[in-house]
Amino acid sequence: MATTEALITAFTTLLVTVDPPGLAPLFVGLTQGMTPSQRRQVALRGSLIAFCILAVFAVFGASVLGLLGISIGAFRIAGGLMLFAIAFEMIFEKRQERKEKTKEDAITKDHIQNLAVFPLALPLIAGPGAISATILIAGSMPGAIERTQLIGVIAVCLLLVLAALLIADRLDRILGITGRAILTRLLGVILAALSVQFVVDGIKSAFPV
Repeated sequence: MATTEALITAFTTLLVTVDPPGLAPLFVGLTQGMTPSQRRQVALRGSLIAFCILAVFAVFGASVLGLLGISIGAFRIAGGLMLFAIAFEMIFEKRQERKEKTKEDAITKDHIQNLAVFPLALPLIAGPGAISATILIAGSMPGAIERTQLIGVIAVCLLLVLAALLIADRLDRILGITGRAILTRLLGVILAALSVQFVVDGIKSAFPV
């Protein structure tokens, strides 16, 4: 059974990586012109699909790495560096620009009925950062009970994402541009620290003393 500290770390890492407050204004833009009922359907479907994607990686991600001959230590280093890059983008406002571009491309290329799948579920919610974080965390939770707890943590995170999407209009108005900028930078600093810890743990695992 995973310790409380491990579960809190998993929850914090996933929540910061997914970034529900940052998704709110993008969701408002993606669902422009939809009725409240249609928005709820898109939010629910997108969150459910993202949960399924992350749950699959939580269960089978480490096995796939094993088949490819990639050690957990090596993936922790690579994943930590990737999460650090995302944290850097969050701190310097690059990630929001990239997500905005993804949103604009999706509106022109995909039918509105598919928005829940692309780009909402993938890559805005269950993006490369969230998938990498899930595999990293799963690598430190090898037992069936720990993996079940991790899936529970993912479910809680995705419920918070769903809540943020359902109140996206109000959340966007409350935070405003300044509030979003402050919150995104704060979350970016936290993610940077967590990513460095992943790298340190990966080095210790790959090069045991």
